[in-house]
Amino acid sequence: MSEQVHPPIARTELSEPAGPPVLPGRARGSWWWSDLRPLVLRLHFYVGVFVGPFILVAAVTGLLYTITPQLDQLLYRDALQVPVGTTQLDLSDQVTAAAAAVPDGTITEIRPPIAPDSTTRITFTAPGVAEDYTRTAFVDPYTGEVRAVLDTFGEWLPARAWIDALHRTLHLGDFGRVYSELAASWLWVLALSGTAAWAVRRRRRARVRRTLLPERSATGRARTRSWHGSAGLWLAVGMLVLSATGLTWSNFAGANVSALRAELNWTTPQTDQALPTGSGTTAVTDPAEVGATADRVLAAARAAGLTDPVAIVPAAEDGQAWQVKQIKRSLPLKQDAMAIDPATGEVLDTVRFADWPLMAQAATAGISLHMGILFGITNQILLIVLAVGIIAVVLWGYRMWWQRRPSRPGTTTPAGTQRPSATAIGVTGVVAIGLGVFFPVLGVSLLAFLALDAARQQLRGAAHRRKDEEPLDDTTATAKMAE
Repeated sequence: MSEQVHPPIARTELSEPAGPPVLPGRARGSWWWSDLRPLVLRLHFYVGVFVGPFILVAAVTGLLYTITPQLDQLLYRDALQVPVGTTQLDLSDQVTAAAAAVPDGTITEIRPPIAPDSTTRITFTAPGVAEDYTRTAFVDPYTGEVRAVLDTFGEWLPARAWIDALHRTLHLGDFGRVYSELAASWLWVLALSGTAAWAVRRRRRARVRRTLLPERSATGRARTRSWHGSAGLWLAVGMLVLSATGLTWSNFAGANVSALRAELNWTTPQTDQALPTGSGTTAVTDPAEVGATADRVLAAARAAGLTDPVAIVPAAEDGQAWQVKQIKRSLPLKQDAMAIDPATGEVLDTVRFADWPLMAQAATAGISLHMGILFGITNQILLIVLAVGIIAVVLWGYRMWWQRRPSRPGTTTPAGTQRPSATAIGVTGVVAIGLGVFFPVLGVSLLAFLALDAARQQLRGAAHRRKDEEPLDDTTATAKMAE
């Protein structure tokens, strides 16, 4: 009897198995996940590889944005702060001084000081200012000195406006908005798909602690996956919030969100600025008259209970009232507004934040949260942690891909050799079409990922069939006959 020789056992890196064993039939209550799991894992992988760079850029630029309040104080301290004096000048005197510094401008907004050591902001439209920007004069309310004249984007000073544009568009205009919409559209999908895959994987192995915390004893790709999964789980809620609030600013999805809010009456209420019939009041542009009217309407608003900080908006057309509105975007939010007759100081209409639709209040709070101003410094710290966490999770994801790259022997594709069922692919395709109606960038890219995965599976199948059909050489044929 000849001695049977067994082939040597290959030494491989010890790591966590790629997934639970595939058993005959379907476990009761988990058939839906058995169908979806391969597709979810592949989708998570493809999105991570191809959309990951956009999310990484959004996280890095968002991290920069969180520190802009401190950056403003560092760069524009002279424009923002003044020595505290004894008596503040009337707005009419401050407006006159600002108009002299911006002689070719038209006043569009006046913001009285928000603190005793703050400047008054007087905003103008002026020739030579970039689109969507205005020119703002910062005036010492005690002396009337114009401390600075800066081009601003809304209330943002130049440095913050530049970083804001970098975060939203990469300074590429409307074309650049696609990048941020792609990142915001897929961030929530990555958060949910990753959470589902990670939580189900760990639950089946009774590893609750390791679901929430990384495995320090693991090595190689298992260690990287442990950090990627546990950190992603902790960050998931924050990623969902950033995605939902970020989409409200996006180009395509944002327009659909605005249309939906209008249809459901979730929009921000506006004051009625129509003056009584026959008032004959015309819009004023002369700086001295604008300043005198600003004093009048501000006194009327404060007498009616409107507290600082506020912005005064002159009438843009004849027959319109002036508006005085609160502009506090941190808790407690102050967003009340009043329409005031500029000739008589009569309050014609009042809109209270408490009377806004609930979803309009939530949208305002969500946007402030996204910008890091809802909870002040605490909000900034939370966003910094979230941004750093997202950066780390993305980099860990790429490290996992590198450790599992196809050129390494013994590696497998995402979800191993399991293939998603036709039902899972069909349902996901229908979902992609449905999402595409409301979130066009997400829907189109999801269909592209499904097509890519289907093509990849077809190519792999064809390659395996060709390999099986190749004729055997003499050595291989002899070995086959001897078995």
